[in-house]
Amino acid sequence: MELDPLLLSRIQFAFVVSFHAIFPVFTIGLASYIALIYGLAFKTNDPKWERLGGFWTQVFAVVFGMGVVSGIVMSFQFGTNWSNFSLATANFLGPVLSYEVVTAFFLEAAFLGVLLFGRGKVPNGVHFFAALMVSIGTFISSFWILSANSWMQTPAGVEVRDGIYHVVDWSTAIFNDSFWYRFAHMGLASFLTGGFVVAGVSAWFLIQKRDTELHRKALSMTLWLLLLLTPLQVFIGDLHGLNTLKHQPTKVAAMEGNWDTQKGAPLLLFAIPDQEQQTNHFEVGIPKLASFILTHDWDGEIPGVKEQPPELQPNVPIVFWSFRVMVAMGLLMVLVAVIGLFLRRNRAYMHSRWYLQTLRLMTLSPFIAVLAGWFVTEVGRAPYLVYGQMTQAEGLTPSLTGGMALFTLIGYFLVYACVFAAGAYYLTRVIRTGTEGTEQHDDDKHRAKRPLSAAEASFD
Repeated sequence: MELDPLLLSRIQFAFVVSFHAIFPVFTIGLASYIALIYGLAFKTNDPKWERLGGFWTQVFAVVFGMGVVSGIVMSFQFGTNWSNFSLATANFLGPVLSYEVVTAFFLEAAFLGVLLFGRGKVPNGVHFFAALMVSIGTFISSFWILSANSWMQTPAGVEVRDGIYHVVDWSTAIFNDSFWYRFAHMGLASFLTGGFVVAGVSAWFLIQKRDTELHRKALSMTLWLLLLLTPLQVFIGDLHGLNTLKHQPTKVAAMEGNWDTQKGAPLLLFAIPDQEQQTNHFEVGIPKLASFILTHDWDGEIPGVKEQPPELQPNVPIVFWSFRVMVAMGLLMVLVAVIGLFLRRNRAYMHSRWYLQTLRLMTLSPFIAVLAGWFVTEVGRAPYLVYGQMTQAEGLTPSLTGGMALFTLIGYFLVYACVFAAGAYYLTRVIRTGTEGTEQHDDDKHRAKRPLSAAEASFD
């Protein structure tokens, strides 16, 4: 059997991106939460906030490290598997990805050391500032990465000469037509991911009856955040969908399982898309609702997948079901947040074991939603790398063989399995140790509150 280098390269990149994506989306939200905690510690001088911040900083350090390790190989794949694409788009993607390193990674690296090791050794204000800079750095990083990805979805500000993209308008290219929708959608997804993880872990500590006062505060804060952001994410997601309909109608058609262009299209709750037969089996839907959601008109026209020839169609079953998984997780998150509001009376949410257990289970929901959303975004763009302009086959490295692609895929899988196992082990240890392991020694507390003597400073 002949190995297909294109298929294997797509599987390899999908695997690497899927594994990597779950870490930045968590660290972005968690970094902001840590900055908030240390801000409260600086303002109130309450050691409880210091302990909580120290606990989540340990979690952040492990996850941040896993994200860096898993993300490094992504840039190598551009050269090894997609060299034609790298050559053609280097005039835009090269500088943009470099800006991410210069503006974001350096900022994170410079202040991460202070955040991790400066507690008790630098003034509380400096420590809070370091946490704030790390938080800002994570958002700057996501800004550049999402600009690059959005440009691939809605290319703008460039012209193609002899197969090479040349930037003619940097602001149009960076702030392309889909950028702000994607940036807002992923930013909220990051806050929701961090929020549900914090809520789930805090719920676990409350069930265990460990440091309950501190984790009650953490849970209360987080539930207010989730109550605000979950419906806002639904609204931003709707705007993102309308933008996608405008610029990538075939992707939306695949999301809706809509093969033929039609007016008054139903919202399909269940169907089995058949790519070969270009139809659905066992459809269950709500009449005209898809048209109303996408066009705000009950009889609005929705494009069909068949408007594109089969070779230019995305994999409809994957896009169709990934979209429904993402939406289902989003609606479930809204429901859990609203239930938390109703349980506010008499602080029942802190004592209701079934709700605390639900929050524990919901810890995985944002990760599932993010991965499903990435599948919709990337598989729905197929077969293009640069939407409507460069196909995946055109961007593939000419000399790449199926055997080479399979070898690296297996290698990445084995290495990532080790990384994930080690990371999961250390995360488990950190969480089980809890905030009890973040107590400062008395001498560290004392040193943090008074200026160092000349002798101390000479050794510090």
